[in-house]
Amino acid sequence: MTLLKTPLTEALGCRIPVIQTAMGWIAKPELVAATSNAGAFGFLAAAVMTPQEAKDEIARLRDMTQHAFGVNFHSFQPGAAEIVDIILANKDRIRAVSFGRGPDAKMIGRFKDAGILCIPTIGAVKHAQKMEELGCDMVTVQGGEGGGHTGSVPTTVLLPQVLDAVKIPVVAAGGFADGRGLAAALGYGAVGIAMGTRFLMTAESPVPAAPKSAYVKAGTSDIAVSTKVDGIPQRMILNPLLKRIEGSGKIAMWARAVEAGMEMKRQTGMSWGDVIRTAKAMTSHGEMPLAQAMMAAAAPMMIQRAVVSGDADNGLMATGVVAGRLQDLPSCAELLAQIETDAAARIAAMQTLQA
Repeated sequence: MTLLKTPLTEALGCRIPVIQTAMGWIAKPELVAATSNAGAFGFLAAAVMTPQEAKDEIARLRDMTQHAFGVNFHSFQPGAAEIVDIILANKDRIRAVSFGRGPDAKMIGRFKDAGILCIPTIGAVKHAQKMEELGCDMVTVQGGEGGGHTGSVPTTVLLPQVLDAVKIPVVAAGGFADGRGLAAALGYGAVGIAMGTRFLMTAESPVPAAPKSAYVKAGTSDIAVSTKVDGIPQRMILNPLLKRIEGSGKIAMWARAVEAGMEMKRQTGMSWGDVIRTAKAMTSHGEMPLAQAMMAAAAPMMIQRAVVSGDADNGLMATGVVAGRLQDLPSCAELLAQIETDAAARIAAMQTLQA
């Protein structure tokens, strides 16, 4: 639809100005392909993969969609340099990369020379300005409504701040789930929206049935921001595990830390000595008590326990606050068709009002 043609659709080659974000262990080839095949643009979550896993998953994804797609990674993850090489070797199909903290101007230059767009996710005006200075092509601005690690500034405040501060195109994230949100973001001046939780809650999302059901059942009062998991604010569903963590005093936090360490041992095969050494490495600057550090080190395993293993009570489930109003699990095709129709209708209605 002409009404939804923006610099994002032109740059990424998609029909609808919607990005599916790279949620760890969730944005796998099945979800990315379903997103891209339905007209949006999907990012593969390689930030939680080894180089070999990233290579294999990119190869699988190439076979599942004829459309271009994106890859997310962290420059500080093990094997990052090798993953960058793998991305560059697939430049004929990988149209963009996304990241949070990470690449310097030299690495960004390598992507740009290969024709791959750099679209980092930021949560503050100064970070958007820094990414523009480094040569990034766009920025995704995640307001405080977003899931997982999040800031405190709402999207409706942060988005216009960033739009006023940079000249590169801006994608809006944090609180979006439908065509109304897309129309509103475009009205602010964004070139599109990025959604995580809404795509997590789709038929093609690999999240097992029990945690998916927990997402559907959760109301806004069942979603909380916690600083007790890894010391940084994270928004998650307030399930039995998070309630135990939130209700823990100093002694109980050690019990939670031991639980987290046991899960880390189970998933990785690490010894208790390895777990403690990993935790101590996170306390090297003296900013985090050992129990908190053990929780932080094991947090990814606790997330996997829910969204990979399916334990909705004893794993952690990151979510945007928007999950509190979502009550269905549509296919990506159904979701994006509805977004496209509703956004175009909203924009057309606004144009009629202005006439």
